[in-house]
Amino acid sequence: MRAILDGIVVADFSRVLAGPLATAALGDLGATVIKVESPAGDDTRAWGPPFVDGESSYFMSVNRNKRSIALDLKDPADRALARTLAVKADVLVENFRPGVAERLGLGYDELSALNPRLVYGSITGFGPNGPGRDKPGYDFMVQALSGLMSITGEAKGQPMKVGVAIIDVLTGLNLQAGVLAALYDREHSGQGQRVDVTLMGSALAGLVNQASSWLTAGVEPRRDANVHPSIAPYESLQAADGVIVLAVGNDVQFARCVAALGCPELGDDPRFASNSQRVAHRRELRAAMEVALMTGPVTDWVATLTAAGVPCARVNTIPEAFEFSDQVGMPAAIGITGPDGTTVAQVASPVTYSSTPVCYRLPPPRLAEHDREVRQWLHGEQQLPLSAETPEGRMTA
Repeated sequence: MRAILDGIVVADFSRVLAGPLATAALGDLGATVIKVESPAGDDTRAWGPPFVDGESSYFMSVNRNKRSIALDLKDPADRALARTLAVKADVLVENFRPGVAERLGLGYDELSALNPRLVYGSITGFGPNGPGRDKPGYDFMVQALSGLMSITGEAKGQPMKVGVAIIDVLTGLNLQAGVLAALYDREHSGQGQRVDVTLMGSALAGLVNQASSWLTAGVEPRRDANVHPSIAPYESLQAADGVIVLAVGNDVQFARCVAALGCPELGDDPRFASNSQRVAHRRELRAAMEVALMTGPVTDWVATLTAAGVPCARVNTIPEAFEFSDQVGMPAAIGITGPDGTTVAQVASPVTYSSTPVCYRLPPPRLAEHDREVRQWLHGEQQLPLSAETPEGRMTA
């Protein structure tokens, strides 16, 4: 079967999370990804526990479908090999500190003169040219600087970060989209281009309605636990044995909800007649609904409300989330078996294609695992398989 990015070579000079996530996603689409690491390896190889057979689970999460080569970019010979890779590649992804790529001879201007079709994806914290160019870019910092933490957490508690490095994730997805758009443009123009993505820009764009509240209406968003600022009831509520999440998005759903809870009179209360009114009287509504919810356990209420067509959920643990995904017919855990017969568990790509399936070919590589074959390819001594039609590994459920 044909893969979307068959024949596309990606030179991955990135490390940690945002860049590697983007290049792993390109690998899922069939691209041949060469991961360039220092002799010490990607930082995340040491980020643990947990470790599995000596490899950190963090590194394994975003580095499948790649070949690893170790290059010391301070060494002239290895630096020359890096330039050769960049000239051979269709896509280069890097997250060096601003100015470092240029000092190494791997800057966009220099490489595009040698390879005009190169799509050059660059990730920085705060842009490559402005006064923030030298400011370190870490997800936690940007969650704080972007205002995301100011709207996350209990109203009277400390600002909280999201439980995953969400800014890095958004940045990686934005870079993937930018690279794919640039490859599409190359089909028409014949020319590559530079694609710049920043952590700060991704964070601010990811604030969506909260950013719009400030920009269009001058309303400064505040944190208020799990309460939605513009919809009610759209929050977590207390039941007899735990928390239930309600996502009631319109008046019809609200009427169904209060009827299922056994308090249909709330639907006739003028304080709750419309969403705007419910938002204005959220505390009173919450108190009335929790009186009903406290009469039964979460599991029973989820069953009752779901049967009534009311969007609701229990709060799953991560193991429970994978079990639930299986139950609803979308298995999210896959295994990639490498040439040595070892199978590594991974989260499946969230995107499916009717004609060009996602490819799971290579498990996350050991440091410099493919050093010899990639060096031979760069020296012109052998070819690398550039098509997903002949997978080097196999996918197992």
